[in-house]
This record gives sequence, structure tokens and C-alpha cells, in this order.
Amino acid sequence: MFQLGKTIVSEDIIKKDFVCNLNACKGACCIEGEAGAPLNEEEVQILKDIYPKVKPFLRPEGINSIEKQGTHVVSNLDELETPLVDGKECVYVTFTDKGIASCGIEDAFNAGEIDFRKPISCHLYPIRVQEYSEFSAVNYHRWPICDDACTLGKELQVPVYKFTKDALIRKFGENWYTELEKVASEL
Repeated sequence: MFQLGKTIVSEDIIKKDFVCNLNACKGACCIEGEAGAPLNEEEVQILKDIYPKVKPFLRPEGINSIEKQGTHVVSNLDELETPLVDGKECVYVTFTDKGIASCGIEDAFNAGEIDFRKPISCHLYPIRVQEYSEFSAVNYHRWPICDDACTLGKELQVPVYKFTKDALIRKFGENWYTELEKVASEL
């Protein structure tokens, strides 16, 4: 672990390799698990505001679930997250004709309908950020469904922090990322 500004960063984001391999996993991270994607307070309002523009990009199952549960839910642990369809995939999941999970929010973004790409927790994955009162913990989240991404990352020699560069800059800023690159060059 090392400190960058008000963050404590796991060396795993520098030492571990990762490149999503959607042909292998089919976007399982949007389908598997017991909860939706973590959200922050700002994103809750954004999802409410953009829903009318995102709705045309969603599957009927997702729309039905959103209309029953809302654009977000509060978990049993009082955490904000995206709702699920029947306790399974995220309500914002869409599927390509090849059966690969995609994100309806990101589809709307790519179509120029909205200027919000997707929740930062999704954009950062496989990095997870835990907010504390004095600092943010930046960790690599290892999940067996991403083993193919680890293999591809190793083949291509792409560390986690480079794979998530855009998301890390979105979350922490250019200067933070530049400092991260300096630390990486010294490890």
C-alpha cells in the first residue's frame, strides 16, 4: 500500500494485469453477484434525471424492474446501488446479438443522448474504492469470473491501473494519475 494525496492505494493495481475479455466472460460482472453496482449520492440523482433518455436503450425486463424499484435501491447495509432484475442482472444491462452484456447507460452515452458514461464503480472495475472520512482506499478486486481478463492482461502486459486509466482520471484527476504513474515506474 502507498499513499497518494488523500488515497491509500493497493500495489496490486500496479502489479496485477487486467484487460476485459468480453468474448470469454460475456460481461458476467454485470450479471453475477448478489447486489447491483455501488452508487454515490450524486449518481442517484443523475440516474433519476437521465432515465427518460436511457429508457429506450433498455430491455423490457430492466424497464419493468426500474418502474417497480426505482432507478436505484438502498441495500440491507444502507448502501446505494443499481437495482437488479429478479435478483440477477443489473436493470441497466442490455445484450448484444452475440449474448454479451452491455450497459444501457453507456449505450445512451455512446449514442450522444446523455453526457454521463456510467456509474464510476462500473467504469473503475476491477478497482473498488472505499470511502472513509479521512481518505479513500483504492483496491484491486479479484473475482474468479474475471480470470480470463487476468490472463489477457498478462498476455498484453497491461497493468490494472493502465486498463482503468480513463476511470481513474475521472475519479481522482489527471494530477493524481500522473503521480500514480511515477510510483508505478519506481516499483
